[in-house]
Amino acid sequence: MATSDLIAEFILNAIDDSAAGSAELRRGALAEMFSCVPSQINYVIATRFTPEHGYLVESRRGGGGYIRISRVRQSPRALVMHTVNAIGSAVDMQTASAYLNNIHESGLIDRPTVRLMLAAVGDPALRPIAVGDRDTVRASVLKQLLVTLISE
Repeated sequence: MATSDLIAEFILNAIDDSAAGSAELRRGALAEMFSCVPSQINYVIATRFTPEHGYLVESRRGGGGYIRISRVRQSPRALVMHTVNAIGSAVDMQTASAYLNNIHESGLIDRPTVRLMLAAVGDPALRPIAVGDRDTVRASVLKQLLVTLISE
């Protein structure tokens, strides 16, 4: 298993073990524990613990500095509306996938639904659209799919 995967797994376990759903960590201590440079810790946090993945990261620098990573818990409706608002006017495929996987992990949609939604916003489905316009169309379609999910 790669060092980045081990670091991410450690952080996830720390969050899961916390009653508050968050972990307060020291970048230097993690780097020492995993025999890596602090920038690798930054990389893992920046790529795997993003708002798109359902996390809030707070950082305080200095001698007593820390990183607090919290899993954001919301009602399914609030999560979908937050996601719709976060998508903005354009979204790339990787980010769309992260949003849908986060909604899946919340229990709102099952894996087959995630796969269908990803197919609907994927580049093969958007092939008739000019490459430069695909992220805009993808955002529009994804938002409509999500709003439909929570519509009564």
